[in-house]
Amino acid sequence: MSGVVPTPPEPAAQPAAASPVTASAPPRALPLPAIVRACRPRQWVKNVLVLAAPAAAGALFWPEVPERLVATFTAFCALSSSTYLLNDLHDRAEDRLHPRRCTRPIAAGEVSTGLAVATALALAAGGLGLAWLVRPWLAAVGLGYLLLTGSYTLWWRQIAVADLTAVACGFIVRALAGGVAADVAVSRWFLAVTSFGALFLVAGKRYAELRANELEQPEPRPAALAAGAPASAAAGPASRGRASLEEYSERYLRFVVGLAATVTTAAYCLWAFQRSHQARLSWYELTVIPFVLWLLRYALLIDRGDGEWPDELVLRDRFLLTMTAAWAALFTAGVYVVG
Repeated sequence: MSGVVPTPPEPAAQPAAASPVTASAPPRALPLPAIVRACRPRQWVKNVLVLAAPAAAGALFWPEVPERLVATFTAFCALSSSTYLLNDLHDRAEDRLHPRRCTRPIAAGEVSTGLAVATALALAAGGLGLAWLVRPWLAAVGLGYLLLTGSYTLWWRQIAVADLTAVACGFIVRALAGGVAADVAVSRWFLAVTSFGALFLVAGKRYAELRANELEQPEPRPAALAAGAPASAAAGPASRGRASLEEYSERYLRFVVGLAATVTTAAYCLWAFQRSHQARLSWYELTVIPFVLWLLRYALLIDRGDGEWPDELVLRDRFLLTMTAAWAALFTAGVYVVG
């Protein structure tokens, strides 16, 4: 027997432990495109309303006014985006049940809660700061806008009629902001047209939402009803929407749309006929034609159930765009050429 002692086999090499540096996930980049979409830049078109009061007063080209209005428009874009972020953050659970709003970045999980809050606060602070640089009173108007939209998200949207009023007031605040920025007086006719014109759009939006909700709502599931669940929950996600929407009927909202259109037309005609006496040509009276045709076309689209997204509807309908261009041309001629 040999005296050589066999060498035991070497243990299998264990895999090297992963380095903490190489194992860690790469830092996640900020979802900038998602944040931009959450700010709803398409709805910034509403802030063009800050030009309305200075335009009606013929003050668009006064010294320093164009710069102030650009700053005011920018400030209200920041303020409105701040409110959209907080609104979507508040409604994220409800939005996930909606067939279209479920794609909003916060509801879809593309933007975190912390990032949404930080962005909203930064936009609110930036918007108020810019408004203060234009005029301190403009910052007060901007703060009022934030309080209005914030209270709407928390309370007014749950109360029928109050929700219509709160949204319409958002348009009025924008119009008043333009007057404050340019330091021009806002006439009672201007306020009447703005107020009831906004109510016309908001009531049309609610009418479209109500029709869409009724079309998408399936029959309540018997098992859910037997368990004592409310009918709105038993019907499924499609039926879940604004609490105030359940208190409206199509007939009532059609009445509100008709009333708002009537008062808007009457107030605008009174303003136009009053201004026409001060001009050589009746340019102001001519603006009534595209104005009324615009309202009639939009009312037809509302009746079809197309008013749920007003900003998109106004930008894609050729007739509305044509009437808007015709009205703007006649209005500009009346204010800046003849008047």
